[in-house]
Amino acid sequence: MSKQTIQIEPKRPVDVLFDKYAESHQNPTNKLVHWICVPLIVFSLLGLVWQIPFPHIGFLGSYNGFFNWASFLLAFSLYYYFTLSPVLFFLMIWVVGLMSYIIVKIEQAVGLGSGTAYAIYAAIFVAAWIGQFIGHKIEGKKPSFLDDVKFLLIGPIWLLHFICKKVGIRY
Repeated sequence: MSKQTIQIEPKRPVDVLFDKYAESHQNPTNKLVHWICVPLIVFSLLGLVWQIPFPHIGFLGSYNGFFNWASFLLAFSLYYYFTLSPVLFFLMIWVVGLMSYIIVKIEQAVGLGSGTAYAIYAAIFVAAWIGQFIGHKIEGKKPSFLDDVKFLLIGPIWLLHFICKKVGIRY
């Protein structure tokens, strides 16, 4: 009689992070709050950083207006996502592309770096964080990022991984 061995694949780092993140996101109300507030936090943070004056760099020529401090924030975040999951990285490009489009439309309406622009993004940022903390109060567990700051970056792709699962995309 031969022994059969079952090979269990070790969890990928992204799945380990999602499991850890999920520990403090079990309550349905808290999950719903996260579906609303996490994208709003990402959007408002991107908008706030976008408003910080960026120096004119000669060699960029006509592309000068396409770079700002948010470009660096996005490059860092998207690189991290790529190291965890190329599929989630690709999906996040579309998400931040849409957010960037909306930010540009707001910039065209109220002006880059205007007090109105800062007020819009700051109000969204504060309201969304209040929502997050209310969600965690309901959950009865502290936010994951209080233990490890990298969980601030995990929240957005944690939401995307549910979409991937729902439509059958292996992330």
